[in-house]
Amino acid sequence: MTVQHEAPSTGVDEALEVWIDQDLCTGDGICAQYAPEVFELDIDGLAYVKSADDELLQDAGATTPVPLTLLQDVVDSVKECPGDCIHVRRAADKVEVYGPDAG
Repeated sequence: MTVQHEAPSTGVDEALEVWIDQDLCTGDGICAQYAPEVFELDIDGLAYVKSADDELLQDAGATTPVPLTLLQDVVDSVKECPGDCIHVRRAADKVEVYGPDAG
């Protein structure tokens, strides 16, 4: 079941997903501090998203849903990331709503 929630920046009721561009990741771990349920540093020193089952998703461009209860933590991670590598987009149309490519 997909949880629908309001994305504050879009004003549209949409499910959101997040992914990390490991090519830009600086390994600071700020994202894992803000939202450890969503992000984790791997042994390679880079951050990755985790599945709802807490599994590290290491495939390039892997996405995971953003739970409504963690949306603010994920948005804070995007804002504080020194590598500008965290992307949050609407699942339905893949439009980025938070991150370096957000309009």
